[in-house]
Amino acid sequence: MKTKVYLLALTLLLSFTALNTFAADTHALTPLSKEEIATMTTEQKQARVEEIKARVNEIKAMDKSELTKAERKELRTELKSMKKEANALGGGGIYLSVGAIIIIILVLILIL
Repeated sequence: MKTKVYLLALTLLLSFTALNTFAADTHALTPLSKEEIATMTTEQKQARVEEIKARVNEIKAMDKSELTKAERKELRTELKSMKKEANALGGGGIYLSVGAIIIIILVLILIL
């Protein structure tokens, strides 16, 4: 009889602690895929960028000295995913490497 009571108490204890570990952060933004970003309108993209900026400012204002190592790592991964998403939303740009710039300059010198 004692073992049944202990097993029941242990089961209840473990089930309640497991529920706390699955609790999601309400402030975390879920990153969007490239397909979802492609179907968004410009107003939706601007709204999403503003959400990302607000979350980044919220993270910057946090007191990170009281966080555990796992929580800091989770914040870093969240920031990295938000940066990738913001770059995808922004449309990118034209990036030239140093080698490409040198080749363009040499071609212009040969032409002129």
